[in-house]
Amino acid sequence: MSTTRPPVPSDRGPERESSGGVRRLRLDGASGVVPLARDFARQALHAWGWLPADGADRRAAAEDVLLVVSELVTNACLHAGGPDEIRISCDNKVIRVEVVDRGTGQPAPRTPHRAGRPGGHGMFIVQRLCLDWGVVRTSGVAGKTVWAEVGAPV
Repeated sequence: MSTTRPPVPSDRGPERESSGGVRRLRLDGASGVVPLARDFARQALHAWGWLPADGADRRAAAEDVLLVVSELVTNACLHAGGPDEIRISCDNKVIRVEVVDRGTGQPAPRTPHRAGRPGGHGMFIVQRLCLDWGVVRTSGVAGKTVWAEVGAPV
């Protein structure tokens, strides 16, 4: 799927919220959440001027954001009963992706990483592509927020 296609406006589907440099999409109970989250992220990248990309470095950074979205949402589907929400924010230097789920597990890159074997590469990919990533838990609230930050090319 190309990151250069324009965003598709939609009035249907999960609840969307946008405020300046922060966008939210409720995913709880939605079907097809991975492509839905990628399309949502692509629309945000268009709104913030990351797409259409004006060069190879900018295009690669946008592709990295979309891959990180895919990996975090997929991990929530596989290991945490599905994502509740995705939040994406931008400060022109960094895109921050946050995926909220109800899971209790702690995501971590598999060690040792085995490049030739299928599966188990999600957090390794996130770790390699991002400036930083982590997990936030709120006391007294079930679940967690897994976040990752991708830097803009200089």
